[in-house]
Amino acid sequence: MSVPGVPEQLRFDELDTPLRDTTFVVVDLETTGARPGEDAITEIGAVKIRGGEVIAEMATLVDPGRSIPPHIVEITGITTAMVIDAPRIERVLPAFLEFARGAVLVAHNAPFDTGFLKAAASATDTPWPKFTVLCTVKLARRVLSRDEAPSVKLSSLARLFDVGTTPTHRALDDARATVDVLHALIARVGNQGVHSLTELVDYLPDVSSHQRAKRALAGHLPHAPGVYLFRGPSDEVLYVGTATDLRRRVRNYFTGSETRGRMKEMVALTTRIDHVECAHALEAGVRELRLLAAHTPPYNRRSKYPKRGWWITLTAEAFPRLSVVRTPTADSLGPFRSRSTAVDVADVLAEYCILRTCTSRIPKGREHGAQCPPRELGRCPASLHGRDTEGAYRPGPELFRQFLRGLDDAPLRRMRSRVEELAAGELFENAARLRDRTAEVVLALRRMQRLAALTALDQLVAARPAPTGGWEFAVIRSGRLASAGCARRGIHPMPVVDALVLTAETVVPDATPLRGASPEEAGLLARWLDQEDIRIVSASSGWCEPARGAGSWSEWCALARAGSASTRDAETRPPAPGSADHRLGWRS
Repeated sequence: MSVPGVPEQLRFDELDTPLRDTTFVVVDLETTGARPGEDAITEIGAVKIRGGEVIAEMATLVDPGRSIPPHIVEITGITTAMVIDAPRIERVLPAFLEFARGAVLVAHNAPFDTGFLKAAASATDTPWPKFTVLCTVKLARRVLSRDEAPSVKLSSLARLFDVGTTPTHRALDDARATVDVLHALIARVGNQGVHSLTELVDYLPDVSSHQRAKRALAGHLPHAPGVYLFRGPSDEVLYVGTATDLRRRVRNYFTGSETRGRMKEMVALTTRIDHVECAHALEAGVRELRLLAAHTPPYNRRSKYPKRGWWITLTAEAFPRLSVVRTPTADSLGPFRSRSTAVDVADVLAEYCILRTCTSRIPKGREHGAQCPPRELGRCPASLHGRDTEGAYRPGPELFRQFLRGLDDAPLRRMRSRVEELAAGELFENAARLRDRTAEVVLALRRMQRLAALTALDQLVAARPAPTGGWEFAVIRSGRLASAGCARRGIHPMPVVDALVLTAETVVPDATPLRGASPEEAGLLARWLDQEDIRIVSASSGWCEPARGAGSWSEWCALARAGSASTRDAETRPPAPGSADHRLGWRS
């Protein structure tokens, strides 16, 4: 029971705009034909309603600038003589758009009416507003059975609902009849629990009653950012997702806006929904990644196995070689999503760092080379360069380590020089192959060095302006989100920062390239920090990438990738020497 003067707690279905508070403009057109853009409007009729009451009406004939065909005159009764003194559409359309401003546009067979209105707007260079459009034909077919309404023509529905205005193929009469039909249809869906505009729009697609009934599972969720977890019959986690508005997002799974078959199957199995409310979207994204790794939900397709990447690492032996492994060491490059990509990159790095590719284990004190395949079968790079003793071999592994740390880019310079040599010798396919592999090396190294620069910081505090005012904060330690929070508008931010730092998670890094941080979490944090409006509040040390790292090769890599795309478009046909494509992709 409502008490005057006392604020009333809104129910779940009233949190969106209630239908009784929604303004609708019901419009009907008469035209010279059925083809928008070719035929023209001859009459506009519109009725503005709210809460079941008529607020205003608009009706006018429109001069179409041509004669009206006889069969149209027979249907509508509008003759050429009637419209000869009427205003043209360029005068009428702005008045109609002002009349309908801020309202939901309703029409019987809405694509027909909105198609003509949009065509008129385009022809007169009039901006078309982003209306929410409701079609009473579509709504009627969703609400009424075929037995009850074999036809959903306006005249048939007017007879079915015994409306107060009979459709006459004149714009205002038909708009008034459509108003009555709309009210009758809304009364029907109200009995099915549809009470807000959002629910009415979501109701239109066909949704099973079982799926719709599960909306109650979202009733406890807040209007706040966070992570949601769908749980199954055995309380297992079926699906994990993030949202800036938990209640609104989760409720969409129980409406027609969710069309994915797997998600409908998941909703059918769901028995309850958990959530973790977060300070802002970044925290929600990080928590989602951690929950995916912890639960590996069957209905999530991505990010469930963050530890399954592949790494290229130096083996621990007298003559170290490159090996593709799952677990990184201090001297590793990665992660790679596929093992084949990692193997390709390892092969090219072994060639240009001069590392052995033979797999036999060589005891300390022995020489390398005796166990390598014959030259005719392709000897390993170390043998080709005569690096058979431990002392002679040592520069190769050391160059690889310096390369990873961004202290020496000699391998990339060697690759580039070789690409130029092959192109100059008109071995274009070989040049393209090495160019693409070099680009893969640059991209992998750039990603790792970018993330390593972030994970090298023991602590970084960053801020971003909140959409509603105030600030969003993140405390990042060794590439992990250790704490997150917000300072609302009008609240001094630094005490909030101090509290977040004091309560932040303790992080114990390891000796791997990313200091134990998840590559996906570190990547998410790096992308957030790359935004233009981010502010650095404090940092434990300088945040930078190595001067001779892959970052300085980004421009070359972009040109190489563009050259690769142009090569594919030309079906591997090599560009002529000196051409733009040749300079772009085939030479540095």
